[in-house]
Amino acid sequence: MKQRKPEPSGQAPHGLRLMMGEGKKQPEALNSRDAVARVLIEAGADLLLRRISVERAEHIERCVNRVLYLFDLTEEQPSQLAALQAHLEELELLMQESRGRRRPAFRRKGRWPP
Repeated sequence: MKQRKPEPSGQAPHGLRLMMGEGKKQPEALNSRDAVARVLIEAGADLLLRRISVERAEHIERCVNRVLYLFDLTEEQPSQLAALQAHLEELELLMQESRGRRRPAFRRKGRWPP
């Protein structure tokens, strides 16, 4: 029977190790179509969890659609880059505000501490 060598402290087998962090995900910069699409997914999840209102989710959806349209337009007309940047900044501010103003997820009576 083959014996294992003891692992160095703080390191698991196969080279995996625990990295300590603050436990909070840093907001992603909106610099690609994929990042903008993830904003829409985040807003949808927040809406389902009742963290944001239907009106706010619809506003975010309109902003995302406009930004995605401008991404396409910028490929054909590079002169539209300034408009794209302005709308990206607006969407980023909107999401920062939404994240800061989120109300807690829906609580079921007797299921969650008050």
